[in-house]
Amino acid sequence: MLNVVDTDKISFQNQLHKFPNGANMTGKVRLKGEQVRQFIMDKAEVAGASLCHMVMEQFGITRQAVNRHLAKLTEQGFIVPAGISGRSRIFKLAQLECQEFSYRIEPHLAEDLVWEQDIRSLIHNLPENVLRLWSYAFTEMFNNAIDHSGGSAIRVSVTKTAVTTAIRIADNGVGIFKKIQAAMGLLDERHAIFELSKGKLTTDPRNHSGQGIFFTSRMCDRFSIASGELLFQHVRGDGMDWLGEQKANTEGTTVLMELSNHTAQTTKKIFDEYSSGDDYGFTKTVVPVQLAKYGSDELVSRSQAKRLLARVELFRTVVFDFAGVEEVGQAFADQIFRVFATEHPEIDLIPIRMNHDVTDMVRRAVNQPRV
Repeated sequence: MLNVVDTDKISFQNQLHKFPNGANMTGKVRLKGEQVRQFIMDKAEVAGASLCHMVMEQFGITRQAVNRHLAKLTEQGFIVPAGISGRSRIFKLAQLECQEFSYRIEPHLAEDLVWEQDIRSLIHNLPENVLRLWSYAFTEMFNNAIDHSGGSAIRVSVTKTAVTTAIRIADNGVGIFKKIQAAMGLLDERHAIFELSKGKLTTDPRNHSGQGIFFTSRMCDRFSIASGELLFQHVRGDGMDWLGEQKANTEGTTVLMELSNHTAQTTKKIFDEYSSGDDYGFTKTVVPVQLAKYGSDELVSRSQAKRLLARVELFRTVVFDFAGVEEVGQAFADQIFRVFATEHPEIDLIPIRMNHDVTDMVRRAVNQPRV
């Protein structure tokens, strides 16, 4: 395991501050230098060999100046050079923490104790709002593995850089998608993922609300669940849930969560976005319509629409996200926006991110007489 960064190597984001009137030029130069180095760390993983040029354009500085910042970050242990030297050199974020834990699933195993004793100590110097996000996300996903996996062991890995932290939780159980499919009598594991993305889905309603995965996926910058040959992923800012296939057949269930060390996000903001009323009830969901497609099938039938609408009556506001959907059939749109809307006037149905063809079909359904 790599040593935790020294206390004087605090994040550049926390070092940034406003200078009072009359601050000297040295202070302003230092502030700009910190901004440059924060930018380098933010872009290092994605920029590749173009990192230096990207920094030069962003701040209007010379290649020599960029190299000095790169050298300082390397010396401090925040980044490490990879590949050949010279103008094509690539830099990666250094791992400030990288540790793994293994647990046997036994009656005394508790997610809050694991969080406090093992995980929190590795990331304790993160801002309080980030720690609260991690506390919720980790304990919810670890508890799912304890209560629902049907396995005998859980493995946890924590990887922290100067910019992000990633936590992976893997169990050796039956697999979350397969278990939901069997418990809910669904068509297949893909259907299980679709229902999971809506929220309020649990195989144990007496002990669980079914909110944990939904809210955890919204709290993380990147969130994924791999099980069997399927992969479910939610990326903040993308606005879409993704379903993909993976070549390797994942035993049990693996949850991967990534979060910026300096995010302004809070648990309250996330809960407020999907809740309403004095009781902060979970009243709003976003349905990724494209997940209702199987293979190359287009969304044309009433049966497909009914599958899309399963359990949405549990919410007061339902946002249908049509991103990635090229077209829908008349019967599909009519079942949702006329038939279901007439039967459930108390539910707000909100379609978003529709292209021209989908918009026309939805508008036609909405404007049909309701009997």
